Amino acid sequence: MSEDLLTIRNKIGVFFIFAAFLSAMMGLVFIDVVWMSDEVHEASFTEITQELILGVIVFLFIRHARDSVDQQPIRILVAGFFACMLIRELDFLFDKISHGSWFWFALAVTFASLIAAIRHPRYLISGLADFMRHPAWGMMVAGMLTILVFSRLFGMNELWRHLMPDGYNRTVKNMAEEGSELLGYTLCLFATLGYLFTEKKK
Repeated sequence: MSEDLLTIRNKIGVFFIFAAFLSAMMGLVFIDVVWMSDEVHEASFTEITQELILGVIVFLFIRHARDSVDQQPIRILVAGFFACMLIRELDFLFDKISHGSWFWFALAVTFASLIAAIRHPRYLISGLADFMRHPAWGMMVAGMLTILVFSRLFGMNELWRHLMPDGYNRTVKNMAEEGSELLGYTLCLFATLGYLFTEKKK
């Protein structure tokens, strides 16, 4: 019974920690729109936080890739995937080099992570399967779907022009799109923490 109560207490505690973190993330959107009166652009708190979250995810997967030889290939690949997403979010910086140059940097990261991962090919499939069996996988998928599917469709100009026929306001559209992306990145961060640190305890 005491073990069950401890589990319940821990799960409720994690829920409130995640709730507080999500509230803080929403607070950033509020600050950008209400206090900063901007359009949630590249220099906004919302965008910078998205990039910081991606940076943390990449760092954690690279850092923990050394903890387990059999999990190393998949962790390197996941780190490379999120590094490419980070490069895409920083496209405005790479555009100063050349417009669209972010793609070539992302491509270089993709090849580098693939080469590093296939050094241990026998662990690649088993590592991916273990990752997918982990409870954190569901939250990771939810985050990725929010970023790659929901936010893209939810942020379509066509949709928002029909919602605001008498005065299209791009700030509203940007807030909705970037806010949903921030939610997705936060879910991916939660999944990363849940996966890496529970695996380390094992």
